[in-house]
Amino acid sequence: MKVMKARPKVDEIARLAGVSKATVDRVLNNRPGVQEHTRAHVASIVASLADDQVEASDSGKIPLDFILPGGTNPFIADLVRHLERQAAMRSDVDVAIHRLNGIEPEEVAEKLGSLRRSCQGVGLIGLDSPAVREAVRQCIGAGISVLTLVSDISHVGRVSYVGIDNRAAGRLAGYLIGRFMPGSKGKIALIAGALAYRGHEEREMGFRHVLDERFPLLEIIAVREVRENADKAYTEVQMLLKEQPELVGVYCIGAGHEGIVRALKEAGREKSVVFIGHDLTDDTRQYLLSGVMDAVIDQNAGVEAREAIDRLVRSTRGETPVSAATIRIQSVFSENIPADA
Repeated sequence: MKVMKARPKVDEIARLAGVSKATVDRVLNNRPGVQEHTRAHVASIVASLADDQVEASDSGKIPLDFILPGGTNPFIADLVRHLERQAAMRSDVDVAIHRLNGIEPEEVAEKLGSLRRSCQGVGLIGLDSPAVREAVRQCIGAGISVLTLVSDISHVGRVSYVGIDNRAAGRLAGYLIGRFMPGSKGKIALIAGALAYRGHEEREMGFRHVLDERFPLLEIIAVREVRENADKAYTEVQMLLKEQPELVGVYCIGAGHEGIVRALKEAGREKSVVFIGHDLTDDTRQYLLSGVMDAVIDQNAGVEAREAIDRLVRSTRGETPVSAATIRIQSVFSENIPADA
């Protein structure tokens, strides 16, 4: 027996058809004032939505979409692997993962606007920008549950955030880099993926505060955004090493570790510059073991994948709203690298 869901919301029909809600209302209620070709277009959208709803009901699975940055970021690849693994372990979800070409807000907003019509929940890693916030609000207005992953987005009404306390992670990075060189005076470079990620901005804030509070002899002399690009990270750090002979530390907020390692090795500074970064991957494991990287602040991608899917499912079922899931962070050194999960 096919159990139909409620008729699609006016907001959702208007968004997909590219017309006003008033036009949709006239078509649904067979009122005058709408051109025939527009009426036919809206009617086709309504019919498509109805087909999607029957299909979703027949499968018994909840359709969830995840929108994640593309590129070569090993942590994102690890997160994708865990999302696929978690989805395969459940019989109640149909998960589609969308990797974008880059991290630009317009691309994220466009993808949000083009989600499959049967979608009921979205997990998103996106920049905290006006374009993304508006696209998220439109999804929510169309009845889609939206959850933010890894980096939160402010003031959009998302159902939950799943990720670490990024400000605390930045404070931990500052504490570690200061303790690696107690009483030392020197300059620190901060390499960011994109500070429009709320998570990256919060990490920078936490890092700065700890240095100001506890290690005033260490001075941040450069903040470079590398757009999660290892080659750009290499260029920026190579230049800083030439221009700043007093450079004693590098904190990498996001991706780009491979480029930083390459620059440090070429300059013969891989043992004299303290290097702190994020996320334990196959690459950062080797950097820790070789000594070029001193510490990694890790987050558990498997737990994040599990929590994200579970919370979206609960939201689509109308269960009690869930609070943010703060994932525990862990300091990893060459001596305590855990076994691969």
